Amino acid sequence: MSTEPSHSLEIELTFDVNADTLVPDLSGLPGVAVVDGPELRALDARYLDVPGFALGRAGYAVRRRTGGPDEGWHIKGPKGAEGGRVETHWPLDVGSGSGSGVDGDDVAVPDAVASAVAEIAPGALSPIARIRNERHAYTLRDAAGGVIAEFVDDHVSALDNVRGMETSWREWEFELGPAAPADAAGRARLLEQAAAAVAVVGGRPAASDSKLARALGL
Repeated sequence: MSTEPSHSLEIELTFDVNADTLVPDLSGLPGVAVVDGPELRALDARYLDVPGFALGRAGYAVRRRTGGPDEGWHIKGPKGAEGGRVETHWPLDVGSGSGSGVDGDDVAVPDAVASAVAEIAPGALSPIARIRNERHAYTLRDAAGGVIAEFVDDHVSALDNVRGMETSWREWEFELGPAAPADAAGRARLLEQAAAAVAVVGGRPAASDSKLARALGL
């Protein structure tokens, strides 16, 4: 089995919303011909870091997630141009590795993932959080069926393994797809109009950089 990962650039906006906020109408965004969904996804992610939270301090996140079309092992890099993050992905069955107990389960970190992490920061991976998410996903398509963006309505329950604290919240994400504008100006315009549509119904820019940061109280 190949241990070569896939790579993608994730460009998204994240919003905090109240429990009863209605999802926005995104059908009028540039290039959008149809909005499909919602598709319900049950996601369960275990996040890990090395001693001293060296990965997180450097802007990286490592997780093993089940559920959804991209389940598997992920390493997210720090934010770069346009706020995007490079995500490296391996399938769940990428290979064997050393065990790391997470909430009573034995989750083996694949050798390929451990090797990639070792190039970023030394030390053994251990669990820092578990984030479960009931996701309602909407796909924004152009006239040819291409995915311009995905909008997700997330209902999140999180456990901070370090502090033993549980929290829950609701948030939205708007992530650009492969059929999003290729030019920076077009992408900026699409993101700006998406943010405006969210603001109309009461959404606001997220206070935390990520679900993991919020779970850890950052």
